[in-house]
Amino acid sequence: MTAHPLRMGVIGCAAIAARRMLPALVAHPATEVAAIASRQEAKARSFTDRFGGEPVEGYDRLLERPDIDAVYVPLPALLHAEWIERALQAGKHVLSEKPLATTRKDAEELLTLAAARDLVLLESFMFLTHSQHAFVQRKVAEGAIGDLRHLTAEFAFPAKAADDIRYRPDVGGGALTDIGVYPIRTALMYLGDELDVLGAWLHVDEDRGVDLGGSALLGSPDGVAAHLTFGMEHSYRSQYALWGSHGRISVRWAYTPPPTHSPLIRIEQQDRVEDITLPPEDQFANVVAAFVARIRQGTPSGLEGESVLAQAALVDDVRARALAVPRSGGARSLLP
Repeated sequence: MTAHPLRMGVIGCAAIAARRMLPALVAHPATEVAAIASRQEAKARSFTDRFGGEPVEGYDRLLERPDIDAVYVPLPALLHAEWIERALQAGKHVLSEKPLATTRKDAEELLTLAAARDLVLLESFMFLTHSQHAFVQRKVAEGAIGDLRHLTAEFAFPAKAADDIRYRPDVGGGALTDIGVYPIRTALMYLGDELDVLGAWLHVDEDRGVDLGGSALLGSPDGVAAHLTFGMEHSYRSQYALWGSHGRISVRWAYTPPPTHSPLIRIEQQDRVEDITLPPEDQFANVVAAFVARIRQGTPSGLEGESVLAQAALVDDVRARALAVPRSGGARSLLP
């Protein structure tokens, strides 16, 4: 007998849901968008008119529905922990936008609760599912650049509209939480989870109370350094590079490639440069497929468990070690 589609509820009508995740959920043959919730019914209805399902006013009412198997949570970062916990307590599997939680403590509590209730909890860190990164990992393992010496990772984009939620500290805004996690996760992917924060700074908008960008220097136990840069007051940049003893390999559009983009991987050695073009891929569709496979077959996803905790811990460490540099100049520690 064919299992019924995974009936999905969506908690919140965020832009990322409309642009990328809801189209992926609608397109997957094993998922069905059953309901979409907002604090205003009209907003929910504007989404269900496009993507199907029933509009629901209020997140709690969606969680009470027996026809919902799993929920997708694209809320602002500071609201993730509360609504993930409520969803798990309601017996729903959860796919959450990144970060799963804004602290390691909260992330660990959520993972513990999911395990206790035998539910799947995945963090939608979509770039991790794109095969271009597995390709780079294979090349490094094969010795294409020799022994790894240094990693750089950069993710930034221009300023958003003044009312964008990224500028609101009350919902977990700020560059470190929203986009700094991408370079941080890149460092963990290639250098392992025993990284030390050697130094960090955050450019803070004191009027808004959020960081607009920053940088961190990390070090691994075997002496490999990682220089990470992120921000939301820059020209667009989304790339990383691995520099080894015999060469360098770089990913040109690392974090937000559209589904039509053919990734370009460059390998530079002393006497040659090789550009390798890979097939296009939809990383949001990959996340949905990973979520379904984890629930239906128990297939490991790489978007859960210890890797999520390592990332949350490193974000905590960067925040704790960072100097906050205000627009007016000078510097102060973020620690109280």
